[in-house]
Amino acid sequence: MEAKDLKILIVGAGGIGGITAAQIAKAGYNVEVVDCFPGLAEKIQTRGLHVFGNGHDYTQTIKAHSSLIDVTEAKDIIILATKANSLPVIGKLIQPALKENSVVVSLQNGICEEQMAKEYGADRVVGCVVGFGATVHEAGELEMTSGGNFTIGSVGNTIPNHFNEVYEILSAVTETKITNNIYGHLFSKLIINSCITTLGAISGMTLGKMLSQRKFRNLFIGIIREAVKVSRAAGLKVEKYADKIDFQKMAENGSSFNKIKNHAIIRMVGLKYRKLKSSSLQSLETGRKTEIDFLNGHISAKGQQLNVSTPINDQLIMLVKEIESGTRKISPSNFNRFSINTLTN
Repeated sequence: MEAKDLKILIVGAGGIGGITAAQIAKAGYNVEVVDCFPGLAEKIQTRGLHVFGNGHDYTQTIKAHSSLIDVTEAKDIIILATKANSLPVIGKLIQPALKENSVVVSLQNGICEEQMAKEYGADRVVGCVVGFGATVHEAGELEMTSGGNFTIGSVGNTIPNHFNEVYEILSAVTETKITNNIYGHLFSKLIINSCITTLGAISGMTLGKMLSQRKFRNLFIGIIREAVKVSRAAGLKVEKYADKIDFQKMAENGSSFNKIKNHAIIRMVGLKYRKLKSSSLQSLETGRKTEIDFLNGHISAKGQQLNVSTPINDQLIMLVKEIESGTRKISPSNFNRFSINTLTN
């Protein structure tokens, strides 16, 4: 069967999901979208998704639904692009839309593939790391804020159904690479999100302003060190993020030169994405829960399982939970609780 004959469903039409859906539809593939945001499904069908930035400026209409209950036809490929914390609900709701040989792909933050493999079987799941950035300016107005590729791979010991077709379809969105170590790439993305997204949510600062300060860069390094310790205890090789940032080297307690190099790398990230506003911060500002349990929470939980101490990540989780509950305000002063040793590494 040709890839353009396959029936594709994308769940979530935010920045990543919406741009992915629009690009796939623009390329002529048979794709539908589900998004429960009030009025968005109708807008996608009648006026279309407006995609702009990074060389794009077009509007694409797509068949859309406001609920998974409205999807009456089983799909060959289901792509999840919702918040990670919606997985327990979404994971069950898509069951009626699955065929015996359907495949499920996650574009979500965190390592949702572990739960998906339990839910559907590892041979039906394609892991995916998203390398490009996106922002929703308003429902249906989607900016690709930075370029980047998809990295896909099998989460089990066999190649999933329609794997080659998934590669072809995602290649219509951006350059797509195949890896034999998808969990190593997923963990790498988890580390960068646990640094950028979480610190931004607690401080309320843009990435550039935050990483211009040494204390935040030290926390960045602290998160990385704990995450790498956990990965090593788990026997997992963490891949370079975006083929450039080597977290394993950054985690080493080396010479003064190595420390200066680490700070320089982090400063460069801050300069390149200086206007970036944390997605978790945006969630908090609109009264929604963050994905903390799937980011730093994953590092902490794995650490507990493997008897690896993760005090920095543990404290960051607590701070975010307090902000979510309304007992703490978003402020850079939240980091005053961290010790002098933590902030001078």
